Amino acid sequence: MKHDSPVRITMVGGGSWATALIKILSENNVSIKWWMRSKTDANHIKTFHHNKSYLSDVQINPRKVKVCTRVRDAFRESEYVILAVPAAFVSDALAGLDTRDFTGKCIISAIKGMIPEKNQLVTDWVADQFGVPNSRMAVIAGPCHAEEVALEKQSYLTIGSTDLECAAEVARLLTCRFVQASPLADIYGIEYSAVMKNIIALASGITRGIGYGDNFQAVLVSNAMQEIKRFVDAVYPQHRDLSASAYLGDLLVTAYSPFSRNRTFGTLIGRGYTIQSAQAEMNMIAEGYYAVKSIHAINRQHNVDMPITDAVYNILYERASPVAEMKILQGKLT
Repeated sequence: MKHDSPVRITMVGGGSWATALIKILSENNVSIKWWMRSKTDANHIKTFHHNKSYLSDVQINPRKVKVCTRVRDAFRESEYVILAVPAAFVSDALAGLDTRDFTGKCIISAIKGMIPEKNQLVTDWVADQFGVPNSRMAVIAGPCHAEEVALEKQSYLTIGSTDLECAAEVARLLTCRFVQASPLADIYGIEYSAVMKNIIALASGITRGIGYGDNFQAVLVSNAMQEIKRFVDAVYPQHRDLSASAYLGDLLVTAYSPFSRNRTFGTLIGRGYTIQSAQAEMNMIAEGYYAVKSIHAINRQHNVDMPITDAVYNILYERASPVAEMKILQGKLT
């Protein structure tokens, strides 16, 4: 990618996905201000050029990446802002900022979750809070685990936006020798599908924890794709091909991969862990835990048939037995 001067980017978040995105972006001509809350981690990166807490093998290029712990400093003079913190923490991460800090910037959500309690997509919340127009927002989606990016495994991303040119701009930034990114004009379909695939991964993990096999999981995931289609078509009707990698590909990798934190969380629940003990065991956020509550609430308005989502909600929020709930679900799948 050729530019006369580096593209100025702000990265918000210090976790594994933020670190992986830093690695991808650093392949191109960029200047990144990387905000993270942890001063300890920030100082470590400044000194040793790697994130000791996440993907510690990834080397951070100090000529392209400057770490800071004041979010307003990170926003100053940037052209693009990438949000890569868990959805539950977005509000805290951006506290103290106002509409002036977002003016003229393209805001990119790399978050596959929903704002808890408000039941909002991240892009909708940003638009409401900071007045960012839809045409200057994008989402990063696709089957792309941070751990494989760290290993430079060939990966694919899809960039969704209501403005295809905005999506294409972001796709160019995120294309490098081991990642191929492409634009798509379906920001809401991509964003909702990315949220829902985490719920399905929880279900997939729960069935694994209980002892179901590959045959059942294949049926679960194929039924889940139909469930996602019913919901997304009800909430944001638009012609879309859900067999594309942004939808089906992301669902498959999250439901099957050992790198999937949602699948791992679900497996622990299926094995009998409490929610608190599963969260403590992982020491990472499973977005599906919060998302299933939001999707369940939104679906009260639409009444879409969503047996898998309902089963996960009942297990996590109604204290239903995983074994009993999956037994009921068995009879609803085809």
